[in-house]
Amino acid sequence: MFFEYIKSHRKNIILWLIICALFTLVFSLYGLPIAPVLYGALLSGFFGFVFLIIDFISYRRRRIILKKLAEEITISADNIPFPRNGIDEEYTRLIHTLYDSLKAYENEAAEKLSDMKDYYTMWVHQIKTPIAAMGLILQCGDSPEYSELSENLQRIEQYADMVLCYLRLDSDSSDLVIREYDLDGIVRQAVRKFSSQFIRRRLKLIYEPLDKTVLTDEKWLLFVIEQIISNAVKYTPSGEVEIYCEEPLTLCIRDTGIGIAPEDLPRIFEKGYTGCNGRLDKKASGIGLYLCRRICNRLGHKIRAESFGTGTIIKISIETCELEIE
Repeated sequence: MFFEYIKSHRKNIILWLIICALFTLVFSLYGLPIAPVLYGALLSGFFGFVFLIIDFISYRRRRIILKKLAEEITISADNIPFPRNGIDEEYTRLIHTLYDSLKAYENEAAEKLSDMKDYYTMWVHQIKTPIAAMGLILQCGDSPEYSELSENLQRIEQYADMVLCYLRLDSDSSDLVIREYDLDGIVRQAVRKFSSQFIRRRLKLIYEPLDKTVLTDEKWLLFVIEQIISNAVKYTPSGEVEIYCEEPLTLCIRDTGIGIAPEDLPRIFEKGYTGCNGRLDKKASGIGLYLCRRICNRLGHKIRAESFGTGTIIKISIETCELEIE
């Protein structure tokens, strides 16, 4: 930093050297003693060096402040170093103008995003009313066509819940209710929701009471389990779905479906990634498992997938040692 400072003042140093050389040349041409010139050059050089050191300390302090602001990205109009001259003042004025423009843009973008979230939240709540009405109407029939319509209507409701979940995950407010829940009670709700699909597809459900108590949020964990069971039913043409627990407290949901390709396993929880089977299905969005991972991270749980050619096992570790409760 010192050499950079000297380099920025090289014009002044060169000018001082030229003046000293001119005085020396003039005195020597007129036959005058050169000692006073050298003495004056030494005095001016000494005081000039002291001035440079003092000015460098101020320069270094300003550089450190600006570097810290740039690294932390916490620059504001109030913590910019005070301008020392006209050029610094113009730069400061430019920074203030850019800062005000940036804040105005951020406020405008935040307002637009808030309006969009409010609209989609309202839309999801409004769409649930006709979905519930159509569900009641379809309950009156027992033909295969009615069952298929009910299944597709349930899928529409699930997509609407995914939109609402997606909006709430990035919300500043949190509606988590963390307490101890009976894991069987949460799993049974999800299984009951997809019972008609199990019957229609003739899938065998292997499920025994888990007898586990978990510290979590019931609504969000239920959403995760519903997404996993939905995928298991969707991608299992025939066979079975098994729900069981492993030690330590790990909920496992295994199916005998088409499985996941080995090259897709590391990426199935990425946003928008559908994998080989998703591209063949043409209906996968790549959002469901992404939301599951986000929710599990928020709850302090861990989720992972295993597949061995045919069939998939989704494991949710519900240990709560890393869960912070406010």
